[in-house]
This record gives sequence, structure tokens and C-alpha cells, in this order.
Amino acid sequence: MPDVVLIRPGCTDFDEQKRIQGSLDLPLNSRGQEQVETLIQKLRTVDLDVIYSGPCEPARSTAVALSEELGATHKEVEDFGNVNHGLWQGLQVEDVRRKFPKVFKQWQEMPETVCLPEGETVADAVCRVQRALKKCIKRKKKVAIVASEPLATLIRCVLCGCKPELPCTDHGPRACLIEIVHVPDEDSAKGETAFVRSSSEEPASSGKSAGPSHAQNGAPLNGNGAGKKPNGASGNGNGHSSSHSRDPQGNGHDAGRQA
Repeated sequence: MPDVVLIRPGCTDFDEQKRIQGSLDLPLNSRGQEQVETLIQKLRTVDLDVIYSGPCEPARSTAVALSEELGATHKEVEDFGNVNHGLWQGLQVEDVRRKFPKVFKQWQEMPETVCLPEGETVADAVCRVQRALKKCIKRKKKVAIVASEPLATLIRCVLCGCKPELPCTDHGPRACLIEIVHVPDEDSAKGETAFVRSSSEEPASSGKSAGPSHAQNGAPLNGNGAGKKPNGASGNGNGHSSSHSRDPQGNGHDAGRQA
């Protein structure tokens, strides 16, 4: 399989306000537009055939700008839409951390066990990511995927066969971060999965990777535990939970009770 260039879009007002955006459709702000311009310059030497994104902002507009400037085809994929955080969407991260400390900690450390009210389970998000990747990643095709957090991190986990995890909220927005993921062929022995990270705030050095890199073991798309429904999670199979309290807290057993 080819290398996959995994790209976070430019930032929105919610990113700068440290609010949970989830699946809300928010445009790039002025800083986000500047970040995309920087991102275009960093990727000019990368030969891409197709750039995928979900249908929502800011991933879509970032992908469109990249495709126009880099001469790649842009394709929208519904399953690459960001994770629906339900009633937590629009709330500031610190407010959620303060009001629901136990649930927030569990959500960060064991996201597969938490079901946010009127939101989407991590298991459901992983299932649609797997479905989309199997259709989009073809041999000899050089592809990029533009996805907002936390979906971008879940995509990386699926590609590498890792246990699903969420990005650490303490590190702030990860706008325009680039990761190049090498995906081993399913019929080959386990290889190495390499990541090259860069940020729109850090200009790439000539002749070197755009940021720090490291390698770890990789695996085919049907990775470790990906796509399994967590015990007690009440997803209805279409990406949304079937029964939740309207109180914005949740766990894998009862979204209306704090863990």
C-alpha cells in the first residue's frame, strides 16, 4: 500500500477558544487561512494523486485549497466527517474538565469506554474510518486525507493497527500538523510505520523532514481491536447513540451518570 499523508486542517475560532468542535460545520478563521497557505508550501514537493476529506468545514476547504494548488483530485467522503461529540460540542474543554472531571479523564484515557450524550462512540467512528480507508487506499495511489481532530488521530490508529486513542487536549490545537504514515501490505510481514510531523508554525528545513519523526510497528487495516463496540456503549450503528440523557456527561454504561 502507499504512504498516506494525514493532514489536520487550519484552525477555526473554536480551536482558538479551546472549544469542542466535533462535527459542527465551522469555517477557517483568518489564522487558519494563513496556516493553509503555509501548508501548501510545505507540500509542494509531495506528489499526490488524490486528497480526501469529509464534507464539513474546516477539513473540506483545506482539502480544496490543497488540491487546487497541488494539482491533485479532491474527493469528499462522508465517513471522514469528524466525530460527533453530541452535547459536549461548543463547550470549552476546561469547562467540561471542571464540571465532569471523572468522565473527562476516562474520555481521555479510555475513550472506547465513554459514550457522550447524543454523540457518537469511538467504536462507531473507527468502524466508518475502516470502511472509508478500505475504499480509498489503493495500490500505487498517492493519497492524502484531511481530517479534523479527533478523527485524524483515530485514522492514524486504524492505519497502524493501534488501540484507538484521542489527542491530548493539554497540547492545544494541532492545526495543519502533517503525518506521513507508511501502511504495510496485508500479505507482507509486519513492517515499520513512519511518522513525519510538522506544524504550520514551524517552517520546514531544507533537505530535512518538516518536523520530528519516529517509527513504530504497523499492521493492516483490521487493526488491534478497531471497530469493536465497547461494553455497555449504546450506539445504534449509524454513528449516533440511541439513548442518552441530555446532561452533557457520559460513560459506556449510562450517559446520564458521571463515571
